[in-house]
Amino acid sequence: MSTPAYHTDNSRESGCIVGGQGVESAIMAIVVRYLLLSCVIGCWPLASAHATELQSLQTRVEDGRTRAELHLAARPDYKLFTLGNPDRVVIDIKGGELGRGFASQAGGVIGQVRHGAQGEDLRVVLDLSSASQVRSFVLAPEQGQGHRLVVELGGGATAEPVRSAAVDQAGERDIVIAIDPGHGGKDPGAIGPAGSREKDIVLAVSRELKRVIDAERGLKAVLTRDSDAYLPHGQRYQIAREAEADLFVSIHADAFKRPNPRGSSVFVLSRNGASSEAARWLAERENAADLVGGVRLNDKDDLLATVLLDLSQGATLEASNAVAENILRSLGHVGNVHKNSVQRANFIVLRSPDVPSVLIETAFISNPVEERNLNDPQHRRRLALAIRDGIKDYFSVSPPHGTWYAANVVPRERHHRVVRGDTLSRIALRHGVSVQSLRSANGIAGDTLHVGRVLRIPGSS
Repeated sequence: MSTPAYHTDNSRESGCIVGGQGVESAIMAIVVRYLLLSCVIGCWPLASAHATELQSLQTRVEDGRTRAELHLAARPDYKLFTLGNPDRVVIDIKGGELGRGFASQAGGVIGQVRHGAQGEDLRVVLDLSSASQVRSFVLAPEQGQGHRLVVELGGGATAEPVRSAAVDQAGERDIVIAIDPGHGGKDPGAIGPAGSREKDIVLAVSRELKRVIDAERGLKAVLTRDSDAYLPHGQRYQIAREAEADLFVSIHADAFKRPNPRGSSVFVLSRNGASSEAARWLAERENAADLVGGVRLNDKDDLLATVLLDLSQGATLEASNAVAENILRSLGHVGNVHKNSVQRANFIVLRSPDVPSVLIETAFISNPVEERNLNDPQHRRRLALAIRDGIKDYFSVSPPHGTWYAANVVPRERHHRVVRGDTLSRIALRHGVSVQSLRSANGIAGDTLHVGRVLRIPGSS
């Protein structure tokens, strides 16, 4: 906006210096130009240095959980931690400042909101009436709203509570299952003939699945969302990675333009989806310094990084397929299955390179009968139990090292019946043994396997 004024002053100066009284006008013009230029040069850095302006803090309570939304002028770079005695949530916003007319609203477990400078950062403190599990995430601008930093209290769980609760006195940790209710918030998902919304149905199924998993010794569940909130797809599997989950399970309800299709389906990531995600990770590794199977990529050359990704993704996809097969088989005991085999698709939520991930279409919400079933709490419980049993079946033969399952559940000797598509490496991976030990236990010299043969699985290594 200063550029036109600057050029206008230039044109006036050429006509003012000649006249007897033009000197004063010329000096005045120069001063004005200097002030304008100083504002242009000096004000812009100040504006960018304080770009993260906190405009308001709003609180609401849903289903006994407290949700605080911090409305900001730009995407925040922030740190969040909790303190006890008294219980507090502390949020440090890098380069932040309070906006004019800032207003805050307490409520739920938040008794008071305080704020102040922390060096060059803005510190916001939420005083809590009781200790609460905390989860935070950032929502991108949408529907006239700017960036929002969301802090959820009392619902879901952060990585730290999951890890601390997942280790027993013997030092044997629980297997952590991340459950992701699809859709939510602005995204209702599919709508059934009677008006049921997919986002509500899958949240109810996910909560029931969490209950039945938490009731099992050696298993622990964490929800990516426990309220009617929208989460970006990439953030859903990132929550699972931060919680150090051993498995990611996304819950959905299928739909079709005709009411006839019915039954459950289980999906894993397609190879094409894995390849595209690998390319993204390789491109971003210098800045993101992401972890793949516990190994950093940012200090590796292209060839080594590619090999590491291939190894990590190959093992992850194999594990995903194995657990999906167990879940699909278990769901078949509850009702119809839409497809008799595990399906592959390029779902974004399944793209974590180091967390085995499956997506479950529990039923067709577009089918009137299955819509009624999905609204029945008893049927939802049967679905949850079937999914849990499929998960248990998988981890009973392929438990992560250091878990309670690895120490107490896995039998010393097991058997496997060869089915079409099986290979020695796939069977070995599924049962947590080496290919060589599998060969030795069954007297196998080559790679040929006959469908129907029962293999003896040696003790896990």
